[in-house]
Amino acid sequence: MEISGAELFVKALKEERVEILFGYPGGQAIDLFDALYGQNEIEVILPRHEQGLIHAADGYARSTGKPGVCLVTSGPGATNLVTGIATANYDSVPLVCFTGQVATNLIGNDAFQEVDIVGITRNICKYSVTVRDRKDLGEIIKKAFYIARTGKPGVVVVDLPKDIQRATGEDTYPETVALRGYKPGSTAHEGQIKKAIGVLAQAERPLLLIGGGVNIAHGQKEMKQLVESIGMPVVTTIMGKGAIPTDHPLYIGNIGIHGGYAANRAISDCDVLLSIGTRFNDRITGKTETFAKDITLIHIDIDPASISRNVKVDIPIVADAKKAIELLLRKTSRLDCGVWLSEIAGWKEAYPLKRKSEGLTPQRIIEQINNSFQNSVVVTDVGQNQLWTTQFLELDENRMMLTWDTDFLLPWEQNWETLIKTSSPYAVTVECR
Repeated sequence: MEISGAELFVKALKEERVEILFGYPGGQAIDLFDALYGQNEIEVILPRHEQGLIHAADGYARSTGKPGVCLVTSGPGATNLVTGIATANYDSVPLVCFTGQVATNLIGNDAFQEVDIVGITRNICKYSVTVRDRKDLGEIIKKAFYIARTGKPGVVVVDLPKDIQRATGEDTYPETVALRGYKPGSTAHEGQIKKAIGVLAQAERPLLLIGGGVNIAHGQKEMKQLVESIGMPVVTTIMGKGAIPTDHPLYIGNIGIHGGYAANRAISDCDVLLSIGTRFNDRITGKTETFAKDITLIHIDIDPASISRNVKVDIPIVADAKKAIELLLRKTSRLDCGVWLSEIAGWKEAYPLKRKSEGLTPQRIIEQINNSFQNSVVVTDVGQNQLWTTQFLELDENRMMLTWDTDFLLPWEQNWETLIKTSSPYAVTVECR
């Protein structure tokens, strides 16, 4: 059976189990919207602006673990996605962004609202492509979702020319896809895991550093089990906060410029650091040549390029965070950290992060959020509000925090309605300017 490219686009979304699409209509994408109008399985969320659209899709992906899907027109519609693409890709958020494009015979002729969105986004996304032939459409969409979800998640941009949307062809959509040269690993090398366990067993002051990769891999439950099994103190990056409950007795706090004295002191004084799912950016390391000196560093990350890029690693382990944690759970024994934990507790008591103060303070505002919203998604922009929230917000399985590891984020206008609808009974926005 032959169907149009726009109809195959809708079929592909259904096959990929897309439930919500964030879209803003325009001339070069109108055929795609017409095809969406004739079905009721995919809900289309209409924002006021494309930038609000992609940030909403980003929030949806972070809070649900499903890929966020965007659809916009060509030219300004496509370029309005750029900030959101960079934001999501830097934070390893799976997004698939479809952009309308002028007909293939007009590409390169400076046609009305024509831009090279593939060229513009190539360096800020995981993969970008223009569909040049109707017969390749199904396979390219399948590749887009596969690339966005697998390995280190990220953003994929698919540019759909007008004539490809209207052209008819086979209605088949592939069940699987194979990409030469793209073989994302997920299982940890057991030899490296064994070596890491041996080093941890000999440590006197071991420390676990959790990054955002644990939350991205949805390994929170396994992470808590591992921490309690081995009895090792834990610090987090701000993206890793919430991987274990913040009231857990083994949790110290955030490190880096967002952190407190005890957590940063623990990084400086530990002898073995087990890091999972962080790229050691400047916000947590400061000067890399002085960060965690004279320690044995074990680094688990799904992205080989992130290991030893910023700080030298002694035991590299390339793996999906959740699968690595599961492997560690099966093989590690409880560590004797009693003296080390007492020392850390002394630092926390002597140099507490919280301060006594009168009046309306950031700390008291966040504490009120802790008391008032038990089942919620709390979202911060970047800036002082982010630091206060990541310092004072209490997180567990009932309260999620969404924050951004970059300074790209701009206000989301009214799009919290979408986050409330798709994620939680409550959404709280922390915004202080």
